[in-house]
Amino acid sequence: MSTETQAPSNKKRRVVLAGITVAFLAAGAAYAAWYALVASKRVETDNAYVGGNLVNVSSQVTGSVVEIRADETQLVRAGTEIVRLDPSDAEVALAQAEARLGTAVRQQRERYTNVAQFEAVVDQRRVELKTRQEDLARRAPLAADNLVSGEDVAHARRAVDDARAALDVAQKQLAAARVTVAGVSPAEHPNVLAAKADYLSAWLAARRNAIVAPVSGYVAKRSVQVGSRIAPGAPLLSIVPLDQLWVDANFKESELRDIRVGQAATIEADIYGGKVVYHGKVVGLGAGTGNAFSLLPAQNATGNWIKVVQRVPVRISLDPKELAAHPLRVGLSATVDVDISQKNGSALGTVAAPAPAYATTVLNQPLQQAREATDAIVARNMAN
Repeated sequence: MSTETQAPSNKKRRVVLAGITVAFLAAGAAYAAWYALVASKRVETDNAYVGGNLVNVSSQVTGSVVEIRADETQLVRAGTEIVRLDPSDAEVALAQAEARLGTAVRQQRERYTNVAQFEAVVDQRRVELKTRQEDLARRAPLAADNLVSGEDVAHARRAVDDARAALDVAQKQLAAARVTVAGVSPAEHPNVLAAKADYLSAWLAARRNAIVAPVSGYVAKRSVQVGSRIAPGAPLLSIVPLDQLWVDANFKESELRDIRVGQAATIEADIYGGKVVYHGKVVGLGAGTGNAFSLLPAQNATGNWIKVVQRVPVRISLDPKELAAHPLRVGLSATVDVDISQKNGSALGTVAAPAPAYATTVLNQPLQQAREATDAIVARNMAN
């Protein structure tokens, strides 16, 4: 090959190599710029799952199930009756409690009446003692003149002693009777109050045969069956409020350095893919890794130790409006991207607010109605 032919070929090769070098440099510069402006300010993980409250429903009383009014996958509203127990036992117990309350009131009325009776006995014993003393006073001078025998005087003295002893016994009986009723009216006596409390307990048990949903949500994990005899605290079913969901994103320990509470996050759930993007924020970081809270924590104090990168759960809140538009389910997989450009927040969770995070009022019972019923029972048994 001639020298004239090689020169253009070398020149062309140098141009191609220079172009490739420039392309690599441009790509490196673009990656560096992208990393500095974007990638370094975000952390992402696909080890994330939707979490939520699993509200277990149980009975507060013992009974046999006669009705089940909601099944799995169905929506129930807070306060809706979902399970009913046989009310027969509770109604009998309530009637017995009412009878015991009435008996307690009448017993206290009897005790208060006994006080007046003992007071009358004391007055009677005082009169009797005075009479015996007057008899002795009349006989004593006559005995000096031998008009009355010494035996009659001795009998009179013994009669005075007997009357004094009887008065002492009557006074002690009166004191004992007053102790049981002192300071309170019959309706406020401790025995009556205890019977009232028993009635309230039986009244509550009768109302609790209707088991209601404590929150609104979807029924899951129903284990109760019609005819089952259940005990207090036994799990019957669960309710999942799908409007109270969050995402637990498990970031590597090396990625936690710049994550702070309050940082914005975007979430993509696998159920919708990239078509739906949820917007949330970091609300807290876990207090430990999953291994630390496992049933059998890892023991690394061995010779064959292998370091494994640990992950810490980071809780991400969800926008309620976006959640309502595109419902999620507990346990679904997701991908979380956290914007770590703002590092003003705390790396630890904030102090819990004094107000309850979750609450329900549907389990509250109208005790005022029960108290009015006890007052009516007391009034009936106090009437003359």
